[in-house]
Amino acid sequence: MSQPGEVLLLLVLLTCFAVLATERLSTTIRIMAAQGVLLGLLPIWTSPRPSIHLAVLVVGTLAIKAVILPRVLQWAIRESAVRREAQPALGYGGSVLMGVAAVAAAFALASRLPRVVHSTEPLLAPVSLATLMMGLVVLTTRRKALSQVIGYLMLENGIFLFGLTLAHALPTLVETGVLLDVLVGVFIMGLVVFQIHRELESLDSRRLTELRD
Repeated sequence: MSQPGEVLLLLVLLTCFAVLATERLSTTIRIMAAQGVLLGLLPIWTSPRPSIHLAVLVVGTLAIKAVILPRVLQWAIRESAVRREAQPALGYGGSVLMGVAAVAAAFALASRLPRVVHSTEPLLAPVSLATLMMGLVVLTTRRKALSQVIGYLMLENGIFLFGLTLAHALPTLVETGVLLDVLVGVFIMGLVVFQIHRELESLDSRRLTELRD
C-alpha cells in the first residue's frame, strides 16, 4: 500500500476516537459520513490493479456508507428530536482511554494473525480490529438508541476493513451483499428507533423494560 493508503487508515482511527469523544449526535453522524468516505477510498490502494470489481466496491461503499446511511440517521434525529448523548454509562474521557487500550490490543492481536492477512498492508488488520473494538465500546456504553446504532456501524466498518485484507479472494457479490445487509439493517434500526421514541417519548434504551403487550 502506498503512503496515501496509510494516511487513510490513520484518519480512520482518528474518526473512531472522535466518535468516542463526541457528545452531539449530529456531529457523530458527520464523523461517520467522513469515515465512510475514507473506507470508500481505501480499496483503491488495497487492490493490486484497477478492475470492475474495484469500481463496484468503491462506488457502493461511498454511496451507502458516506451518503445513504448518514441521511437515514439524520432523519432519525429529526424525527426523535434527540440531539446529544447526555449520560453515557462510561464518560467520554474513559471512552477515549478504552479506545487507546483497544488500539494496543488490536496491534498485539494482529501480530498473531496468519501471514496472508498482512499481505496487502501491515496497518490494515490492526486498524480494522481497533475500529471493531471501539465500535463495541460505543455499542455497550452509550444509552441512546441512536448512539448504539452508530456503534453498530463502527463495528461493521471494522469488519469491512478486515475484509479488505482478503479482498483479492472475495467475490464482488459477497462484498456487495455485506453492504446491502448493513443498509437494510440500519433502515430497520431507524424505524425501530422512531417507534421507541413514539411509544416512550425517549431514546434511552434502558426504558425498553417499560414496554408491555
